[in-house]
Parts: sequence; C-alpha cells; structure tokens
Amino acid sequence: MIADATDLPVILYDIPGRTGVAISYDTFHRAAKHPNVVAIKDAKGDLAQTTRLLLETGLMYFSGDDSNVLPHLSLGATGLIGVTANLAPHAYRAMVDATNANDFHSALKVHNALEPLQRAIMTHVPGTVAAKYVLHGLGLINSPRVRLPLVGPEDHEAAAIENGIDQVESVPGLNFDNFRPDRNAAAGGALPKVAGTTR
Repeated sequence: MIADATDLPVILYDIPGRTGVAISYDTFHRAAKHPNVVAIKDAKGDLAQTTRLLLETGLMYFSGDDSNVLPHLSLGATGLIGVTANLAPHAYRAMVDATNANDFHSALKVHNALEPLQRAIMTHVPGTVAAKYVLHGLGLINSPRVRLPLVGPEDHEAAAIENGIDQVESVPGLNFDNFRPDRNAAAGGALPKVAGTTR
C-alpha cells in the first residue's frame, strides 16, 4: 500500500531490534516485484540471507548495521545508511572506495579503526541519542536534544559514551581533541525539565 501510494523509490528497512518483527524472506521476494521498491536496508545482520537476497531479488542492498558494513559490502551491498557515518563520513567513504577497488586490506584497516566508535555510539543508548550527543559535543550541531519517545542520555549513560569515545584512536577524518560534551543540554530529550531530576 505504501509503495502504491507514491512515485518515490521505496527502501525496505529490516530492523527487528526496533520493530520487534523481522521482514520474512517471502515478504522480501513479494515486495521486490513492486516497481517502486528498489532497495533493502538491513539492520538484522543475517549475512546468509543477505547473499541470498542479493542473488535472487535484484534489489540494491544497504547496510543498516554499522558493525556489518564491511561484511555487507564484501557480499555486494551498494553502500550503507548508518548512524556512526554521521560522525565519520570520510572513514566510511574510504571503506567503500577501498572495497570497490578490491583493496580489502585497506577496507579492513578502516573497519577495525571504526569499531571502538561503533561500540561507543551503538551500545549504551539508541544510536540516534548517542550520535547527537557526540555531534553536539564536537560543535557540529546546535542541540543534542532528541524527540520523544527518545530521551537524552542519563548521566551514567553519557559517562559510558564518553568513556567509549576515549577508546577511539585513529579514524580517518575524525578528531576528538575539541570534544566538549554537555550532559545538561542533552538530558531529558523533549521532556520538560523537572526540578530535582535529570529529566
């Protein structure tokens, strides 16, 4: 019904960690027949299914799981739609370019450099929350606030994100020398400030 209601290209987003339901193999095949359905964004991490869908559907494939970008690319994915790519676009571009050039040694080097960043952003709170917190701390966006139902990190969550950032060493195009996180600005997301609480 959604694909019928638009002339725009549609990407199927398989993210059972958020939706609670994985898109079934048969549903992918049925949806792939619709002329407006052009791609899959995969945040499920089933690499065997990735290979099968790439071979059988003809849909473009985008990694939606930051830690699986290199495996997805190596199987033939077109690219990625990621969270930590908002912080390290140059590194992901370098990984894609190296993969496309069959330089897997260089691609793996970038993949390994990104791992601590992915862990810092994707482990403690929803990725959007952590990414905005860090982008604000780097001075790249005006506010770390998120919209409901998301809320900003609690103090211990912010501390875990910051400790994770301390583990990031050398990511192409990313520098944390001027990282100045602001826990007060991020706390509470869109909720009103309540006296005596962090929310």
